Amino acid sequence: MKCPWNSRPVMPCALIAATILVNLISPLEARAQFGIKWPWSTGAAAPATANPPATISPNSAVNLPPPPGVFAPQPTAGTITSPQTPLTPIGIDRNPLESSVKVTKGNGTLPNDHGQIWREYDISPYTSVVGGEHPEQLIVDWILRETGTEVWFAEPLGVLSATPTTLRVYHTPSMQAVVQGMVEQFVTSSRKGQALSVKLITVSSPSWRTKMLPMMKPVDVKATGVEAWLLSKENAAVLIGTLRERADFRELGSPHQEVASGESLRIARTQPRSYSRGIKMRADSWPGYEMLSGKIDEGFSLEISPLVAVGGKSIDTVIKCHVDQVEKMLPLVVDVPTPSQAQRVTVQVPQIVSWRLHERFQWSSDEVLLLSCGVVASPVPDAKGPLAKILPLDSSATRCDALLMLECKQQLQNLASRTTSAAVATPVPTSTAPSVIGTPPTTDNASSNRPVIRSRF
Repeated sequence: MKCPWNSRPVMPCALIAATILVNLISPLEARAQFGIKWPWSTGAAAPATANPPATISPNSAVNLPPPPGVFAPQPTAGTITSPQTPLTPIGIDRNPLESSVKVTKGNGTLPNDHGQIWREYDISPYTSVVGGEHPEQLIVDWILRETGTEVWFAEPLGVLSATPTTLRVYHTPSMQAVVQGMVEQFVTSSRKGQALSVKLITVSSPSWRTKMLPMMKPVDVKATGVEAWLLSKENAAVLIGTLRERADFRELGSPHQEVASGESLRIARTQPRSYSRGIKMRADSWPGYEMLSGKIDEGFSLEISPLVAVGGKSIDTVIKCHVDQVEKMLPLVVDVPTPSQAQRVTVQVPQIVSWRLHERFQWSSDEVLLLSCGVVASPVPDAKGPLAKILPLDSSATRCDALLMLECKQQLQNLASRTTSAAVATPVPTSTAPSVIGTPPTTDNASSNRPVIRSRF
């Protein structure tokens, strides 16, 4: 069946007519539901505050979506609309006071179930003569090195806090005795001006040992490959004189480097070495890839932290040494596809030789401690000049026997105004440098002729 006025079917026409009627009737029903009258109606329009039908509450009427065909009124200029639910920033709890963790104020007193006592130590005699920021941190670092950190963060309860003038400790009487002994070493060493002389020497061959071994006393060392000996000061002078006669003798840094008791000395000498570490494909630039460069700092870093015992009969020292050297660069040819044609580029893979030393020694102050890490990578790379980049010279790393000689010096003059060349040796900043404090209260290692290796650093 078709419409009489055209050739279209009757069913689609009926659907279109029904849709038009629904859109016309729906606005009329909505206005009657909310009490709104047309302007041409005989009755007055309901006021804005007129109550809606009893079946609809004011709040629910506001949240109802507008009926089909009725446009929701938009706020005019100057009108502020508040949301029905408060907005909460992302990542912030709605109520910061709500927490699943149970927190109490306690009873207002420090627990002393293990007999802990409170003590305050005057450290101003030491901090007043030591330069730098936060010199008290040196004392705290060495206390933690001596006692370990676990005793301050477990049972029994312990407190360790320091200011530039006062060290406050809350712990058991036995721990207070250890802390007091360490503070005494700092205060005593600052008054006497005791220091440690440091010599770093390299020779290409360890053949010097053939004549000097009978004059040295071996010491047990935990680090693998590291050897240590004790010499008298007279034999140490003979050893230095013998080594200086060798053509391969080399002394790194100043021959008169000293570090005061309780402080730290860092000797560092590095130089950057650049290489091509890889490629990165880039379609937005020619030739379609980018070479990635890398850098390795070759050289050595030596850090020494000594502490002379009360009376000056023994010295306790922590030694840290790092050496990194590029033995050679391994070339690697890579095929790179480019828009024009495939190219071949060379990247480099470094073969690095490194060794580490981190030990703590205690020995008699009237002897000299000599350390050797064996024949290892040289602390200072060989400088072959600008021709090394052009001529096919051997670029492999050199090997040497690195020797570290430590000797206790008495009565260092002008401790407060002591300076060291920054190009050779620079003091470690006091905020991060470890420091040395005290000897154990019940040991007789100070009078021993053999160093005592400790497990804590």
